[in-house]
Amino acid sequence: MSRESLLADAVEHFAKNGIGDASLRSIATSVGSSHRMLIYHFGSREGLLAEVVRTVEQQQRDLLAEVLATDLPVAEQNELFWRRVTEAALIYGPLFFELSAHAMQDLPHTESLKADLINVWLPPLIELCLRAGLPADEAPAYARLGLAASRGLLFDLLLTGDRAGVDEASALLNRLFNPAVSPPAQ
Repeated sequence: MSRESLLADAVEHFAKNGIGDASLRSIATSVGSSHRMLIYHFGSREGLLAEVVRTVEQQQRDLLAEVLATDLPVAEQNELFWRRVTEAALIYGPLFFELSAHAMQDLPHTESLKADLINVWLPPLIELCLRAGLPADEAPAYARLGLAASRGLLFDLLLTGDRAGVDEASALLNRLFNPAVSPPAQ
């Protein structure tokens, strides 16, 4: 099996079974391979998990590009993207946050993941901020704030399970980032 095929199967495996504490051997069995093949392609269980997160993150960036290509108003684009991202976070969120912590500790298996966690998200989010009518000189800061706040809300969702509360906070964030649709100050 090719590396790409194994990775696609691993992503599917985690989507169906969650992350848990699956061993490399059990993951290999589930994807129809051997643990040696996974080690050959990914180095370790942690290396495989890091590549799964990178793949899911890329899928989410692709989704953002797809949403941005629609003719929907910016506020509706934000809402659509949020709904789709929260569904993915319910599956992959624990792995994402665990590996993010590993990246903060500079663990070797996360070296390539680090660049994908923040910097690659900023250009499309800056574009979204500009479309929302935010000033060009402030759009990068808004993009970074939006990314951080959204991830914080996903973290909240995973810890509390309070979908309604998190969705309400996301809607408020959406209004803050879309001055044209925000209600006038009282």
